Amino acid sequence: MQRARVAILFIAIGVAGVAAAQTSAPQAAQASGLVTPAVVPAVPAPPGAATGGIRGQDIFDVVPEASADPNYAKQTNAERAKVQPGNNAPMWRQVGAGITGYSSLPKSQAPEAGNLIQPFVQYPGSRLTNAGEAWRQVRNNWIIPYGGSLFLIVLLAIAIFYFSRGTIKTHGADTGRKIERFTPFERAAHWSNAAAFSILAISGLVMAFGKFFLQPVIGGALFGWLTWVLKTAHNFAGPLFAVSLVIVFFTFLRDNWPQKGDMNWLLRGGGLISDAEPPSNRFNAGEKLIFWGGVFFLGMVVVSSGLVLDKLLPGLVYERSTMQIAHMVHAVATVLMMCLFLGHIYIGTIGMEGAYKAMKTGYVDETWAREHHEYWFDDVKAGAIAAQRSQPAASSQTGQTVQASS
Repeated sequence: MQRARVAILFIAIGVAGVAAAQTSAPQAAQASGLVTPAVVPAVPAPPGAATGGIRGQDIFDVVPEASADPNYAKQTNAERAKVQPGNNAPMWRQVGAGITGYSSLPKSQAPEAGNLIQPFVQYPGSRLTNAGEAWRQVRNNWIIPYGGSLFLIVLLAIAIFYFSRGTIKTHGADTGRKIERFTPFERAAHWSNAAAFSILAISGLVMAFGKFFLQPVIGGALFGWLTWVLKTAHNFAGPLFAVSLVIVFFTFLRDNWPQKGDMNWLLRGGGLISDAEPPSNRFNAGEKLIFWGGVFFLGMVVVSSGLVLDKLLPGLVYERSTMQIAHMVHAVATVLMMCLFLGHIYIGTIGMEGAYKAMKTGYVDETWAREHHEYWFDDVKAGAIAAQRSQPAASSQTGQTVQASS
C-alpha cells in the first residue's frame, strides 16, 4: 500500500513538470528569436483601476491645443496635468493669489502657516504688489537712497558750518568758580545712553549702507563677518538703549519744559550766526527740541519698533507683515534720530568750547554759564538753584574738595 502511494506521487510530479515545460517552451523560443510573437490586442483596464496607484506621465506628451478648452483657465492642477503634464500653472496661480494651504498649527499662533506668497498691498512709495515685494520697493527705492542722502547732507552742513564758523568760544575769562551742571547720576545716565546709541548707529549704518561704501574696500568675506558681529551687537545694545533712554527722559524732564526766553532763542537762531547767544535756562530751546523730538517722540518710535524686530514684546504674533511694517518705521525713525543727534553731538564736542568738559566733569565755570545759559546762571546766583547738587568730589589735582560759588 505504501509503495502504491509513492508511485502515484511520482506520477503527479512528472505530469506537472511536463505541463510547465510545454507552457514555457513558446516563451523560451520567443526569447531566443526563433519564434515571432503574435500581436495581441490590448485589453482595456477596468474603470478606476489606474486611480489606485501612481501613473507615470511623459512631459513631452502634451496636447498643444488644450488651451482652446473654454474651461482651460479654471482647471485644477490635477486636471491640467492630464492634458499638459508638467504644467503647474494653476497651482502657482493660487500661490500668487495668497492661497493658504493646510496646516495643523492654530491660527492664533501661526496665521501665515501654509502661506507662501503674501497678499497684495500698496505701502507708501510702492506699487500694488505682494507685500514682500512692496516692502523691498520701499526699502530699496526710498529708505536707502533718500535716508542715506539726508544723513550725508546733514554731515556736509555741519562740516561747512564748522569750517566757516569754527568752535563757539567763551569770550570772558574763567573766574575759577565752578557750578555743578550735571550730577554723577545724570552723567552716568547720559553716557550709558550715548554708548548704546553709538553702537546702534554705527551697526545700523553699516548694515544699511555698508555694501555701498565698505564692502568694495574690505571684500565680501570680511564684510559678511563684520555685519554679523555688528548685528549681534545691535541686538544686545537695543534693550540697553531702551532702558537708558527711559532713565534719561525722566532724569532731565524737569528742566525741559517750555520756559521764558525759549521763543526768543529760536527766533534768533540760538546765536549760532551772531556772536551773542540769547539768554536761556538750564537747557535752551534747541536742546529742548532735541529732548522732545529726538529722545521722547523718535525714541519711543525707535524703541517700540526695535522691540518688535527683536521679538521681545510678549503676546504679539510676529507674522511677515508685522515685521515688514516695523522695519520700515524703524528705519525711517532711526535715520531721523541720527540726523537730529548729529547736531547735538557736534555742539557737545567740537562745536562749543566747554560743552564736552561739562558732561565729562559735571562742572562749568561761572563765565561759561553766564554766556550760554544766563537765566540758569541768574537762578543759581539768586539761590533758586543749588550750585552744588551732589556730594562734592575730591579734586584729583589738588586733593581739595571742589566748592561751587553760590
